Amino acid sequence: VQLQASGGGLVQPGGSLRLSCAASGFHFSNYHLGWFRQAPGKEREFVAAIKSGGLSRGLADPVKGRFTISRDNAKKQVFLQMNSLKPEDTAVYYCTADHTWVAGGIYTRSMPYWGKGTQVTVSS
Repeated sequence: VQLQASGGGLVQPGGSLRLSCAASGFHFSNYHLGWFRQAPGKEREFVAAIKSGGLSRGLADPVKGRFTISRDNAKKQVFLQMNSLKPEDTAVYYCTADHTWVAGGIYTRSMPYWGKGTQVTVSS
């Protein structure tokens, strides 16, 4: 399983970024995909997840109404659209994958497969 996130960068508060994750080495459409993040000095935390077929999603409370997760099974990609960014969204964002879907799509545990992260910095 290989996952490669991209699209991070520096953005002002209130701005937007779209993260992408390209996948290879596994049957993409059979896996549930997610995004986690880790801020400096903090533990990794769940951000969003999307079920294999794309019809169910889960979003962490801090990002509800601002972030959207989507996927393109034909292109083997998953996306995280981040709007109304806040300084507290600053973190390294990781693309993840899992065989198992949890109730409501809210992962209180880690997913087994991780890619390298992409840095998102929200600052004026």
